[in-house]
Amino acid sequence: MVTIHVDGERLVIAAGSTLGSVLKDHPPGCAVAIIRPATQEQAKTGSLAISTTAGQIMVELTGEHATFLESPAIVPQLALHWQDRYAAAFGPFPSDIHPARKPHLYERGDLILGCGGYDPAHSYLIFSRSRHSADQGADELGGIIGNVVSGRGVLDRWSAGDKVTKIEPVISWADTSRSFTTTDSGLVLEDGMQVVTRVAVMAQGFSPEKITTEAAGSVEHMLLALQSGRFVVDRATSTHIADLRRSGTDVIREYHHPRREGAVTVRATGKAAGGVFIYRTDVPSSMVHSIAGQVVQGIELVRLAQEHDIIAVSVQPERIDLLGLPVQRAKEIALARGFSLIIDKDLAERIVVSQDPGTTLDVLAERKATVTTAPFDKVIDIELDDAHAPASCAVFRRITGLVEHDTGMLPVFFKFDDVVLFKPEIPVGIKLNPENSPVDEAPAAGLAITNDSRKGAGLVGVRLSVNREFGPTSEPFDGTNMIGRVIDTEKLKKVKERENVYIREVKR
Repeated sequence: MVTIHVDGERLVIAAGSTLGSVLKDHPPGCAVAIIRPATQEQAKTGSLAISTTAGQIMVELTGEHATFLESPAIVPQLALHWQDRYAAAFGPFPSDIHPARKPHLYERGDLILGCGGYDPAHSYLIFSRSRHSADQGADELGGIIGNVVSGRGVLDRWSAGDKVTKIEPVISWADTSRSFTTTDSGLVLEDGMQVVTRVAVMAQGFSPEKITTEAAGSVEHMLLALQSGRFVVDRATSTHIADLRRSGTDVIREYHHPRREGAVTVRATGKAAGGVFIYRTDVPSSMVHSIAGQVVQGIELVRLAQEHDIIAVSVQPERIDLLGLPVQRAKEIALARGFSLIIDKDLAERIVVSQDPGTTLDVLAERKATVTTAPFDKVIDIELDDAHAPASCAVFRRITGLVEHDTGMLPVFFKFDDVVLFKPEIPVGIKLNPENSPVDEAPAAGLAITNDSRKGAGLVGVRLSVNREFGPTSEPFDGTNMIGRVIDTEKLKKVKERENVYIREVKR
């Protein structure tokens, strides 16, 4: 017999038992952390904390040429020497680089070792403020020695007189026993092993005793992003792991505090806006990150997770989203969760189409929710074709509200013959490139959206009969993106112009 610990619980199992025999109900495809018994030692993470007179940044090193930054003698030499909108340079100091005398492309946050006048005796530590191409006096590979992973706002605050005040390595606890993550159900478990199967998160502002709403919007986004019970590690650095499946979504800026180990944040702006981050180490606060929660169990899995891992995650509280539910089911949830439900028409054959307040924490804090309902004959079921039109389907879910709720809304714009057109509001910057256009005919009950090749881009349409010339939005085939089909065509025949139609996605 051998003894192991699973999520802190001691188990005695037969020698030779496998991971799969112990974790029979673990979500398929989700990695777990395996920690062999051993002493732990401090280890450097490969990152540096660089303190300046304008704030602290965290840099993840990418090459051997950065070792000079760990010398105490370098700090007094790092004063801001020059800057422009593209870069800021600290120095000069001597180095052994061999300038290549040619431009390179740099991204925001790149840390570059370059020199002035192609003279290594006048080398500079150059921080890229924006994407640009330049000859920075760097070596053949461009001289990138690291990347700023936190505190990027400091790059824009530097001005004359600023300087580096301290450089120190970021230290973490490293397990010398070759701890790792795995999905191998056939792994033979050894005596003394620890197995960590999931990450438990407590939402910011939530506790059984008290509910506060300083981060209600960010928490709601986190609950939505993680409601599948899975965290997909799209990015893994020494400071954090990030799930970027919902990147591209604008999120309100709310609760800014230092990001401690185990902090869960939602990014509010930038390319990764909408992404969910979990921190492996302490880093400073950021104006573009809102604290949304804190890991309360399973931090070992966060520390060991690798890029492309999928890890099981649970969040308290569970999300309260009543949209798309029959009235009776909404009443059952309200009773179970301890809040009163105010309903406009308390009838059995109706479905919830709006909820106020719209966030879980606000509902729990106020202990009530007001809902608007619609009769079932006003709710039209549809299927979306993600396999053939993933980008267009993503846009459609966003503009109808289906990305956040089980029920969405479309305003009827025009109706003629067998065509119904809808005109949803399209946010600025949304792209609708041609995708999945009809070839020989547009099918009956097909759902489509006009792409950017036409003036009516974003118009949604349904055609109830087959057509060999025009798509569901009455555009030629090359201007039409087919995104799915309408199931309730009989209900569609009854809609009227200038009324709102509620739609519900049916998953295949």
